[in-house]
Amino acid sequence: MQKKVFFLNSTNKNFYKKNPIILSLFNLFGKKKFFIQNTYLTCPIIWVSASILKQVVIFLKKNNECCYEMLFDLHGVDESLRKNIIGMPRTDFTVFYHFFSVIHNSDLILKVALLKKHLQLPTITSIFLNANWYERETWDMFGIKFIGHPCLNRILMPKNWVGHPLRKDYASRATEFDKFFFTKQKEDIAMESLRFCPEDWGLKRKNSNGSEYMFLNFGPNHPSSHGAFRIILQLRGERIINCIPDIGYHHRGAEKIAERQSWHNYIPYTDRIEYLGGCINEMPYILAVETLAGITVSNRVQFIRVLLSELFRINSHLLFISTFIQDVGSMSTVFLAFTDRQKIYDLIECITGARMHPAWFRIGGVAKDLPQGWNKFLKEFLEWMPKRLDFYINTALKNRILMSRSQGVAAYCKNEALTWGITGAGLRATGVDFDVRKKRPYSGYQNFDFEVPIGNKISDAYTRVLLKVEEIRQSLKILNQCLLNMPEGAFKSPHPLTTPPQKNNTLFHIESMITHFLQMSWGPVISPNESLQMVEATKGINSYYLISDGNSVSYRTRIRTPSFAHLQQIPSVIRGHVISDLIVYLGSIDFVMSDVDR
Repeated sequence: MQKKVFFLNSTNKNFYKKNPIILSLFNLFGKKKFFIQNTYLTCPIIWVSASILKQVVIFLKKNNECCYEMLFDLHGVDESLRKNIIGMPRTDFTVFYHFFSVIHNSDLILKVALLKKHLQLPTITSIFLNANWYERETWDMFGIKFIGHPCLNRILMPKNWVGHPLRKDYASRATEFDKFFFTKQKEDIAMESLRFCPEDWGLKRKNSNGSEYMFLNFGPNHPSSHGAFRIILQLRGERIINCIPDIGYHHRGAEKIAERQSWHNYIPYTDRIEYLGGCINEMPYILAVETLAGITVSNRVQFIRVLLSELFRINSHLLFISTFIQDVGSMSTVFLAFTDRQKIYDLIECITGARMHPAWFRIGGVAKDLPQGWNKFLKEFLEWMPKRLDFYINTALKNRILMSRSQGVAAYCKNEALTWGITGAGLRATGVDFDVRKKRPYSGYQNFDFEVPIGNKISDAYTRVLLKVEEIRQSLKILNQCLLNMPEGAFKSPHPLTTPPQKNNTLFHIESMITHFLQMSWGPVISPNESLQMVEATKGINSYYLISDGNSVSYRTRIRTPSFAHLQQIPSVIRGHVISDLIVYLGSIDFVMSDVDR
């Protein structure tokens, strides 16, 4: 029998002991104003009235029991077609707020029910600065207004776009739209929408002395912007007075695509969310689906997934370190690092048959078992890489010019990082000891011996790069343990919802043949519920929040990527610096635009 999403009676005393913050909310605002939702999420989900939303958010941030210092995510759900829900408040749209406490290693999600005739909420940008972009994206995708927002306009879609793509009544396939013809008139309208007007963003054209500021387009086609990324700079000479990051040039609608692909068929899309991370991007999605399906995997599967993830982590970090050095002015390291990256791709190809985007993890396991000779390739790489890392440090990262260009540049402290939702090395550089692999182990990471590199109190461009170097060393340590301790066992779970069941079994069991046929044609049908999985990705914390209403496709897939938050922080860090510092800063963030725009 399928499980259904329902609401607790709010009388479970053990539940309150584990989450005393909920009892405090009840005592402060009244028990009748809340509902507690029961899901597969490990954190509580609380439905709250819009009338007390801001007061509740302020309390969550400033209470003495468990202060949630970070707004981890904020987005919406179109509930109009959702099935298999019992006891949920009457709602057409839902906005959810995911709060995160690094200090207490705790999460809490608020949900607010909205009717279609009244799609508006008060902004919380005065409480959490990083709510700015998240609220803009929610308005862009769903048309939900946030009253009091400083600049509520499109963020991923062009200014002249019509409609809100993540609504259920918005088509998801090109064949469902009328034929498109790009006329001269449409071209003029599109170009006009890109025109920058300082007044639209609350910027002044002249300073107090009456002299005009210069406004400069940096990107979206510029080698140092690391992708299709535009920053509009407000300058006084070379000094940056303010800047407006402009994203969306790489938007592909990955969350919308999830609504029309089966649970299994969506796996290849996950690789391309952050195209350098490969299998790391598959991990949170696969684990979230396995939670919904009630699937457990063998230790061998867990080790294989860790093996592939750490290989891609090293590969991504090598590109980041070498391109950062290139941004500062040295060319040699890039060519050397690409030699190392090819060795990793050769190993990945040996195991998976592919290189950048293997789409190799499966619901309930992996596509194939490890091939013969994989350990030989891995051993050769583990003998090669440490010496190369030492070479990069001695020849480039200890260069006096590079150090003077990057030390103290684009620096921020722990509180600033938490305020803007910074995760990964950017947060750990401020002295915060938080790595999901350690604090919330997944896929067997608790069985590995490795350390988490931590910086001092200030995160600057140079520190962030050095931490990534040390992270490579720790990944090599994990890979060595995979080499020496790879367990025996099956590479796929026998659970009926794995995708697909082993083909050989279909020749002997009619039930296996039927299951194989249905899953290859329709895909597995997942019971209605919700799940969320965080992982320590290459650039910070990546998470998938999945909602199933008992269908063969996801009802809602929310992808929280670290780069989106990291780019939103740019103006607050770079004001007062010169343009050359901006180049160093962008190189030290470690982002790709596919991870930002999705």
